[in-house]
Amino acid sequence: MAKAWQRPFVNVFRHCRVGEWRRCSREGDVAAVTDKSLRCAVYRIRDAPSAGGYIQLPGTSMQSLGLTGRYLYVLFRPLPGKHFIIQLDVATKDGQVVRMSFSNLFKEFKSTATWLQFPLICGAGAATKGGTRVGASDARWTCLQLDLRNILLVYVNRRYGHLKSVKLCASLLVKSLYTSDLCFDPTLTVAEAQRARLRVTPVPREMAFPVPEDESWYDHYVHIRFPSDSSEASPGPVQESRSPPEADFLGRVPRLLPHPGASSSAAQDGAPSAGPIAPCQAPSVPRPLPEVSLFCEPSEVPTGSEPSAPAHARHKHAAGNGDDVSAPKPTVEPAVRGDVAVHKPFGGKQSKQEVALAKHPFQKRSFLPDPILRLKGVVGFGGHSTKWALWTKDGSAVVYPCHAVVVVLRTDTREQRCLLGHTDKVSALALDGDNVLLASAQARPSSMLRLWDFGTGACLSLFRSPAHTLCSLSFSRGGALLCGVGKDRQGRTVVVAWGTAQVGRGGEPVLLAKTHTGVDIQAFEVAFFDETRMASCGQGSVRLWRLRGGQLRSCPVDLGEHRVLELTDLAFGPAHDGHMLYVCGRSGHILEIDHQHMAVRHARRLLPVWTPGSPVSQKQTFGSGPGISISSLSTSQATCAVGSEDGYLRLWPLDFSSVLLEAEHEGPVTWVRVSPDGLRVLSATSLGHLGFLDVPSREYRVLVRSHTAPVLALATECSHGQLATVSQDHTVRVWDLATLQQLHDLRSPEEAPCTVAFHPTRPALFCGFSSGAVRSFSLESAEVLAAHRCHQGPVTGLAASPDGSLLFSSCSSGTLAQYHCAATQCRVLRVAANVVCRDAHPTPNALVLSGDSHLLAFVGPSKYVVTVMNAASLEELLRVDVRALDLASARLASAVALCFGPGPPGHLLVSTSSSTVVVLDSTSGRVVRELPAVHSGACPSLALSRDARFLLTAADRAIKLWDYPTQACPGCQVYIGHSEPVRAVAFAPDQQRLLSVGDAIFLWDILGPLERSPPGSAGDSPGAPPTCEASPDARQLEDVVSGAHGLPRQQVPKPSQASPLQLGVCAGLLRDDDGAFSWSDEEGPSEESHIPEGLRQGSSLPVLVKEASGAGDGVWGSPGDPRGLSMHPHPHGWPSAQGTRKAQVCPSARPDCYKHFVARYKTSSLPKSASVSRGSAERLLLKAVMGYNGNGRANVVWKPDTGFFAYTSGCLVVVEDLHSGAQQHWLGHPEEISTLALSHDAQVLASASGCGSTASCCQIRIWNVPGGSCRQLISYHSTAVQALAFSPDDELLVTLGDYGDRTLALWSMATCELLSATCLPEPVHGVAFNPWDAGELACVGQCAVTLWLLRGPNASLQGRREPLPEELGAGELTSLCYGAAPLLYCGSNAGQVCVWDTSASRCFLAWEADDGEIGVLLCSGTRLVSGSNTRRLRLWAVGAVPELRCKDSRARSSSVFMERELTLDGAVVSAVFHDTMDMGVVGTTAGTLWYVSWVEGSSTRLISGHRSKVNEVVFSPSASHWATCSDDGSVRVWSLASMELLIQFQVLNQSCLCLAWSPASCARPEQQQVAAGYSDGTLRVFSISRIAMELKMHPHRAALTAIAYSADGQTILSGDKDGLVAVSRPRTGMTFRVLSDHRGALISTVQSRSKEGPSQPPSSLVAFCPWDGSLLVCAGLGVRPEVVFYSLHQKQVVERIPLPFFAVSLSLSPGARLVAVGFAERVLRLVDCESGTMQDFAGHDDLVQLCRFAPSARLLFSAAHSEILVWEVAGPWAAGGASGSGPLLG
Repeated sequence: MAKAWQRPFVNVFRHCRVGEWRRCSREGDVAAVTDKSLRCAVYRIRDAPSAGGYIQLPGTSMQSLGLTGRYLYVLFRPLPGKHFIIQLDVATKDGQVVRMSFSNLFKEFKSTATWLQFPLICGAGAATKGGTRVGASDARWTCLQLDLRNILLVYVNRRYGHLKSVKLCASLLVKSLYTSDLCFDPTLTVAEAQRARLRVTPVPREMAFPVPEDESWYDHYVHIRFPSDSSEASPGPVQESRSPPEADFLGRVPRLLPHPGASSSAAQDGAPSAGPIAPCQAPSVPRPLPEVSLFCEPSEVPTGSEPSAPAHARHKHAAGNGDDVSAPKPTVEPAVRGDVAVHKPFGGKQSKQEVALAKHPFQKRSFLPDPILRLKGVVGFGGHSTKWALWTKDGSAVVYPCHAVVVVLRTDTREQRCLLGHTDKVSALALDGDNVLLASAQARPSSMLRLWDFGTGACLSLFRSPAHTLCSLSFSRGGALLCGVGKDRQGRTVVVAWGTAQVGRGGEPVLLAKTHTGVDIQAFEVAFFDETRMASCGQGSVRLWRLRGGQLRSCPVDLGEHRVLELTDLAFGPAHDGHMLYVCGRSGHILEIDHQHMAVRHARRLLPVWTPGSPVSQKQTFGSGPGISISSLSTSQATCAVGSEDGYLRLWPLDFSSVLLEAEHEGPVTWVRVSPDGLRVLSATSLGHLGFLDVPSREYRVLVRSHTAPVLALATECSHGQLATVSQDHTVRVWDLATLQQLHDLRSPEEAPCTVAFHPTRPALFCGFSSGAVRSFSLESAEVLAAHRCHQGPVTGLAASPDGSLLFSSCSSGTLAQYHCAATQCRVLRVAANVVCRDAHPTPNALVLSGDSHLLAFVGPSKYVVTVMNAASLEELLRVDVRALDLASARLASAVALCFGPGPPGHLLVSTSSSTVVVLDSTSGRVVRELPAVHSGACPSLALSRDARFLLTAADRAIKLWDYPTQACPGCQVYIGHSEPVRAVAFAPDQQRLLSVGDAIFLWDILGPLERSPPGSAGDSPGAPPTCEASPDARQLEDVVSGAHGLPRQQVPKPSQASPLQLGVCAGLLRDDDGAFSWSDEEGPSEESHIPEGLRQGSSLPVLVKEASGAGDGVWGSPGDPRGLSMHPHPHGWPSAQGTRKAQVCPSARPDCYKHFVARYKTSSLPKSASVSRGSAERLLLKAVMGYNGNGRANVVWKPDTGFFAYTSGCLVVVEDLHSGAQQHWLGHPEEISTLALSHDAQVLASASGCGSTASCCQIRIWNVPGGSCRQLISYHSTAVQALAFSPDDELLVTLGDYGDRTLALWSMATCELLSATCLPEPVHGVAFNPWDAGELACVGQCAVTLWLLRGPNASLQGRREPLPEELGAGELTSLCYGAAPLLYCGSNAGQVCVWDTSASRCFLAWEADDGEIGVLLCSGTRLVSGSNTRRLRLWAVGAVPELRCKDSRARSSSVFMERELTLDGAVVSAVFHDTMDMGVVGTTAGTLWYVSWVEGSSTRLISGHRSKVNEVVFSPSASHWATCSDDGSVRVWSLASMELLIQFQVLNQSCLCLAWSPASCARPEQQQVAAGYSDGTLRVFSISRIAMELKMHPHRAALTAIAYSADGQTILSGDKDGLVAVSRPRTGMTFRVLSDHRGALISTVQSRSKEGPSQPPSSLVAFCPWDGSLLVCAGLGVRPEVVFYSLHQKQVVERIPLPFFAVSLSLSPGARLVAVGFAERVLRLVDCESGTMQDFAGHDDLVQLCRFAPSARLLFSAAHSEILVWEVAGPWAAGGASGSGPLLG
């Protein structure tokens, strides 16, 4: 995977600084020239190849570019009539360097193991010079796109590592080179790709070639893509456009390999196999399964399962050099074998309780029948290895291992018999010749062996092997001798022999002999004709063994020249052949050994040979040359079956004269066995497939298909009885539950599937992936129906409602998405952020829905909370804190899995981390019952049967079935069989079987009585209506019972309802008798308001009614108007400072647009009481605030005429002088400020903040600009304020609530009274007054514009909703601004700008203004500015728009053109411009404010801050600079005098967690360095003077959390989160010591001081006292909140200072005896240790995670998340000693 800094692409010329020629080199005539067609500078290389002119990147061969991008793009133009060479050195994963050369000098393709030569001709024709082809005379600019990964994979069978170097030789012009993991298409624009919905990435602007208007790209340029059959190629016309007629490779060279079902001469001629390619085909004779590639277009997916062609008909050949190679085009990317990680077997043990219960099931209260479950079948093969499949004596059944289960499968009926008992994966099997005894060995622990009675399946004996691990078992023909081969604990090979003659008669096996040998043994077999003779083979050896006198002795066979071979398998031949011993090897050799004379008689080799020039390939023969690796062989009376790693099973006669039959498999064949009658050949592959070839009929039948990695999740389908599973092997498979056969195989090589769900009524399947994508598949047409990318992290939950109307998905980043899936094309309805528990793992029980499809439950927003929502509206109904459910537990319990019970009564089952299953009432949240100690650990999956009779739980490797109806001590039964943890359990659709998945798929039969319906359930009364929720009165009664109204709590606390839901309020959509909808809102006054009783009765808001039968004009009128929706004024005289509680509305999901404000999630809260300092005696004065809140919206105001400039940072309003940089800070908001608005006369500023834990409504503060004082505090909105706007005359203020509030309020600025308010039917994104008419304002939202008119003296509003025209499609209007009267400009989330005529209420013009969502629009005169989330700011000329308003249909978007464009560092969220639109200030989500000048076309950074949490502040020894580091990966250096940013070092995709400034060095005082520690364990040293990184070390594997320099600056100490401390030398870059005394605990502080005395210490929760070197100052180490002074001399605590809260940060002044303490309650406390006085200071938006005194002691720095506040320490004692001369302030 490419490094993060290399995404999305890397300009190689810029990376190597071509032009400076420091990191690269040049030779010959190389010069920079200007190309007229490209209108930019390019480099010209004009020498001939022999003259040596070139550009080399990097400069020397000892260096490496290290670029890991998959694609290399070379933008060049060959000079006419000249030769050129492009030479690449590419490094593979194993360190091999392969050179690739592309030139028009070459005539043909040539290759070696380390060198590839490709002929390349550009242009429509080619000239000839001396018989040599040269460049065309009309050579054009060419984009050469090289897929480096596929080139290495196909031609040298190696995995791509990185691009090492590039050399451009001879005669060409080159613009630049680029590397990327993205497959760009230079011929398409972004808009064209989005309209056509093509899976392509348009070329970035930097790489694009200019194309004249109305002309084709191919008229001027050439695009060559090699290999052209790359799996990333886009289908349809895009693929055709990539191969224009004027670009081709000279001759035909090998291409990507075709499907495994076909062969090509290119593949046989040395182009090695590229591994399994999906869609894969079955072996050559059987019918293949339908399979869907997740990256194929529908036309590429096979729609049927046609039988494969015969083997001889499927070979394609080439005759001579340069002939075409015909092969099917691959449809997906080839995967290299071995890429799938092998899951480590679970090594845990079964709990004592479970073991005891398994042995004595009646110790707990059990239920009948016992056992109630029977393992019906398993889906899987192998586990430890894909070997050991055996035929029974009569050939009617096959015996094979499936992880810890031994399966006996009948080949005719596919009936399974499972032998259970092993606790780990079975590593070897053996069956005696009479089918009486079966032996099986497990891998761990210490190779336990079981001997089974094969007829009955009973275990006759269980014993331990002397070998630590057994890898091979072999019985004698009569079953009296069993031999095993394995390794002891020292890794030596052990051969063991047991006597088993008495086992069937009640005896035990007897150890006959054991011996150690130094040779390698891969296969061992007891001769069927003499049980005292054995044979073995391995690396370079074949040995014959004999058991005599209680000893095993061996003798080697002289292999001669074959003694170096790696031998893999052996078999004894028939009697008529003299029992010849056949041995095979990985080199393709088959040796025939005469075991009596111990000599090699014949040596043959399997080769891919064909006759040159023949159009038909020959059969495989034996001879000399490169061989095909053979994994296994088996013999019968007349034939020998051979399985090889090329995927073929071949059947030969014993003389190996010609192949009789062959069958191709999807993967390497690992095991073959011929049946005793010689008519069937069993074969197994490394992909987990098991099947057999029927020799008489020449048909191949697949017996078993399986996942090759653990199964993560499952889903069942009712109508057809199907099962879907997802696995770590990157596949989604669909199975038939009746036959356990695979129906579909969906492969995803690039992204791992995580979750799966069936559609309840349609043949469709939904799947969530690790990339955050959710895709739906059709099971009928085997194609992808839709794909959605609403998530940023892996999908952790996926669930479809039982009625089939809705689909829900969640991801690890906390996002919940809702889809409408009733139709074939699934579409997104809502996306809610920060709802689901973050960093959760994918689980089938993450999202659950009730049986009536009304309720949705999940774990979130934290792991301790379970949330229940209305599934249709996503209205939050209930929150349950599981920590309160088990007060007696010493640890906090978290929710692990959920499950709804059948309703009624409607229970929700919650599995907790404390091994308890809690049953909750899904309506009230009260605890119904508890099942304690369900498992020894947390239960990650549970299921309840449809009749509520059985509860199924799983944990570790065991499943339990509980008698759920029994209330007191319900009985359970425990079942084992899995060798790895069980990931998911479920009941089958028929409720008579259950499923468990982990290492494999287990299907269990329930032996109990048939399903019964619970009383009152839907099954009991089919016509019963859906269950209704409890009434408000009933809910209030439940609250009284549970102590919700002040009564004492019960024994188990009851969870409270979610805060947005008021129990006494009915909030929802009501339907009238005539079909009209009404929004009914009942209101109650606020508890804290002091409204007179008489006024309370008349203060409720009017009912809003919108008739559905209106004429369609959408008018909202007076209450008397039957069509209208009205908004009446409020009575005057209300105390606006207190506010009123608005009517409750149904909360909605956050709209899918970035324009909407969402407050940053905080874990801190304001204290209930704090002595915040006020007055002239403050010891700290806020001097500066560093940073701008990029999370706000429209939170920058600027009045160029007066110079007033203000913005927000956290909960502060910062007023800054742009000339001097001086700041004023307006404090008062308790939460993050969302938006600002400045009156037109610049005398009043309005600011709004969100609703916090201490207030029920949002605060809106009205400030007097001249004095900076708060004039009035008003509140009305409940969640957040989205927008503020003043009327043109500044007499009115309109406030708009966010998507959770959905209210519009109108205020009088004269009295600050609420004039009117209304609830909106849908979220609205912006509001604006008409600058030409104070009585008109507009709002934009979902698919519509709403125009409001003020009527009457009481400012009542009438609204008209105008939908978007159908031509613009459905979408969100996200921004608006008024232009020249009567124009209104609106921006959408699709990047369109539409223009409305407000007088006619119509949209008459629209154009595509951007590729992303437009969040900012500003218009003045004839200019319009748009800003979007694509980081682009554009200036448009719209002077012709007013004229187009009168032209109706002749209006065209071409009348509007873009004048200027700037790209900033983040999405544009705020902008304000001068009336001339020549200059302005723009804010971005990166936390930056830019000054923009359109005249100069420039952007200048005004304000810059960190965008993520600040982790450290350090100071230079000279106290002239300071530096910060943050989670955003940046290290920033600031000037302490001017507080300006000077230097920034950025590391992408890493968090910088700690920082240290080097001390002053006497030797080199001018060299200053900063050492930074990162989350990946690296330590980087940056030079301040050189502005460059000097050193990078990797001393830790875990994240660095603390770092410090020694006093002399020669040593760096670093600590990580695992408790390790590393001591490193920055001069050498070596770590010479690691201290592990703190292993297991996070290192929070590292300090160093010189021997002479304490140096300036970095402050932390433990620090040396600066005014007394013998003291340590600690905070947060005890059980009480306090600061402790500990004497190192007295070894005791000498002073304690109590604190109101626990400290999270601490700093000690190096001057006076002052201590600064930061709290999680957003308070900063300053303690005077001399006088004992203390003061608290507010102004922080989050917990004060950092506070640092400057070395001068005159400044104090504090940080809350990304905001840095700089305080000035007042008083003359600030920098003095500990004299205590300052005033004693209380």
